Amino acid sequence: MAEKSATVRARLEPNLKKDTELILEQPGITTTEAIRLFFKQIQLHRGLPFDLKLPDEATRQALEDTQSRQKLSSYSSAQELFKDLDI
Repeated sequence: MAEKSATVRARLEPNLKKDTELILEQPGITTTEAIRLFFKQIQLHRGLPFDLKLPDEATRQALEDTQSRQKLSSYSSAQELFKDLDI
C-alpha cells in the first residue's frame, strides 16, 4: 500500500465546509476520504470526473438576479403560480 504522507490544504467558506461535512457524515465518509475519492476519480479519468460548463448568458443573468433578489416572483398558492405560468 502506498505511503500516505502528502498533505492538502484548502481554504473554504465555513458554511460550505459545514454543509458538505453534514452530507458526508450521513454515509459515514470523512472529509479526507471524500478528497481521496475525488483525487482518485481525477486520476482514473485523467481529468475532472464531470463536465465543466460555463452557464450561458440567460442562466448567468438568472443566477445574478436570484442572488441579488431581483426579478423574483412569489405566490401564495400553487394555483396562483400555475395561473401565472398559463398551465
